Amino acid sequence: MTKTVCIIGAGPSGLVAAKTLLHDVAPATFKVTIYDAQPRIGGLWPLTKDDAAGLVHPLMVANQSKHTVQFSDLAWDDNVPQMPKAWQVGQYLKCYAERYGGADVRLGHKVVRTELQQDGAWKVETESEEGPQSHTYDHLLVTTGFFGKPIWPDYLSKEAEVPILHSSKYRDLKGLLAKGNQKGHKILVVGGQMSGIEIAGTIATHLSSAVHGPGEKPFENPEKYSIQHIAQRPSWVFPLFTSAKPAAAAPPFLPCDLPSYNLANRPRPLTNSSGHISVDSAKTFNSIFQSVLGTDQGEFSPNVKIGDDLREQQPFLAMSSHYADFVRSGLISVSQGKVSSLSGNTAALSPSDEKIEDIAAVVLATGFDPCPSLDFLPSEVLETISYAPSHPSLPAALAFHGTHHPSLSTLGFVGFYRSPYWGVMEMQARFIARLWATPEPSQAWKEALECDNSIQNVMNLRPDPRLAQFPMGDYAFLMQEFAKALEMKISTPKETPPLANGKSMDILTPARYVSEGAAQSQIAEVEKNLACTHETALGGLTKARFVAQAVFRSLLGEWKLERDLVSKLPSHPSGRFVGTAKFLLRQGTADGRNAAEQDDLGMEYLYIEDGDFMASNGMKFRATRRYVWRYDGTRDVLSVWFAKTDDNMRADYLFHDIEFIVPDAADEAAQTKGWQAKASHLCIEDLYNVKYEFKFQAVNLKEWRIGYSVNGPKKDYTISGVYRR
Repeated sequence: MTKTVCIIGAGPSGLVAAKTLLHDVAPATFKVTIYDAQPRIGGLWPLTKDDAAGLVHPLMVANQSKHTVQFSDLAWDDNVPQMPKAWQVGQYLKCYAERYGGADVRLGHKVVRTELQQDGAWKVETESEEGPQSHTYDHLLVTTGFFGKPIWPDYLSKEAEVPILHSSKYRDLKGLLAKGNQKGHKILVVGGQMSGIEIAGTIATHLSSAVHGPGEKPFENPEKYSIQHIAQRPSWVFPLFTSAKPAAAAPPFLPCDLPSYNLANRPRPLTNSSGHISVDSAKTFNSIFQSVLGTDQGEFSPNVKIGDDLREQQPFLAMSSHYADFVRSGLISVSQGKVSSLSGNTAALSPSDEKIEDIAAVVLATGFDPCPSLDFLPSEVLETISYAPSHPSLPAALAFHGTHHPSLSTLGFVGFYRSPYWGVMEMQARFIARLWATPEPSQAWKEALECDNSIQNVMNLRPDPRLAQFPMGDYAFLMQEFAKALEMKISTPKETPPLANGKSMDILTPARYVSEGAAQSQIAEVEKNLACTHETALGGLTKARFVAQAVFRSLLGEWKLERDLVSKLPSHPSGRFVGTAKFLLRQGTADGRNAAEQDDLGMEYLYIEDGDFMASNGMKFRATRRYVWRYDGTRDVLSVWFAKTDDNMRADYLFHDIEFIVPDAADEAAQTKGWQAKASHLCIEDLYNVKYEFKFQAVNLKEWRIGYSVNGPKKDYTISGVYRR
């Protein structure tokens, strides 16, 4: 007999749940209806570049790669970058829904009330343009996600005289400042965890682009603004690409989640590393994070340093490509504390009594209240699941890692927790399908449920002062536990070159777990996903892939520059230049590019050097020059362009592409050097041969050198320059 299922929510959780119920169990076992209040599928994820109505900016870059932001049996398009943008994630979901259809999807239908019937069925009431409706289903599956509504702090009052916006609604600076009095010059960002650092970095990027971009400014006097970031305590700030060998002289780079989810680094069976964080665990995690970053972050600012006083505390983690270097540059200033009041254009902090004046606008990165995601459930059900609005990180106590409650056999949950990694969502959906479809559970299934302590664990963690930033954040452990209950085997990893520990990488992705009875078309998608991850790992470990991206990211800000010029011709004197070089980040420009390169211009730097040249003949004069540095994510190429002489904010034509050289594994001397690179450029009759060396400390560029040899009919000289922070 076919069972009817109502799924509330058409985001990733709802779509994978529907697909699993309809395609991964016996045909006609379930009939699925999906309701979503939005007029489109995707949940948080927008479907187009101009879809600005949701909670995620369509151009926001995901902080996990397409190897983690995936379902096992749908491969990403090869042309999508490693870190997809939000609208590209939406397109992936659209493709997934089309590939694995069969559900009755009712968009623009908001579920306003549900009632649990005597026989376990659910009466579901909805509202839409068609008017109120009521239907009854055998099962109810909640996939509404954790982001119910933005949290607005109590200190906000009518006395504030500046625009106030939640970070989920920020789109651009012009929109943020449009309603302001234009008198202040500080953009206040409140909130020090993941979203606070991400939005501060985003706003800084927009502001830097407005100041240093060519042409008409997007709003008046962008150079007068800066960002004041308020955080109660510092977080570790990871870039989107990290290294599987951070101690290497020339570290290889990979999307950040590939080294993070390398199972070869963890003993089996896995134990849960999240939830309660002991002092010893905190020390271990903080030590690992420092080794990955190669710094305690004090070099950027004392207020973002993870010092000894924090090493025993549970760590906070955030992702941002440019936040730390914007802090170093001074565009972002960080104050530690909590906003206690906001009046006029002044904010007061506690416990320091510091006052932040001259505020132009406020962006709140204060998180989300998940409770509205459950407000359609009846009060007796909320009581059963120990619903607690006062604990927004753990609002419901659910069994087997957030999937159900033993007293409510026809109610299920998928993706209802912070950090709902896509693989875990898929596993939760498989668990619910097995729970509702299998009349005779296996021995492994029985043992898994008998040993489960998830509900008690939630109740214990709620008052725990050492609660992890993400209480269900151990992705690998959760995947293991679901696989054990479902009797699923993880596939054998493909070989990669050994790391420092002598082991090959064993990268966890959703595609490592294949649904029982998967069709050949599904298995083909699984194989594509696995091949893509393996190719990415090999590219990073053996072919210098992503090094250009790592160098580009780490150039931001000001460098001390010393350069020596040695000329063999008396007509061109030798000499020494001492000064500074600034890499000023901005939105990519179309100047000098062909039409095919203008679809996604990415980011670029305006390079400005300024200083004094002392010639060997005793002459001294001021010297300055400009270039434009660009990173092409499609080709993974870093390039240098001449600036126009009549408009030195704009790129003119290509100087050279930088080609990174893979160190020879058999050359011991090569293993002690930083990343070597080369380039060449023929300027009329003069040939420029260029050599680079980039020295990293883990993910951060600490020093780099450039050497030119220039030969032509009237030129014969060499230049060697060194850049230091």
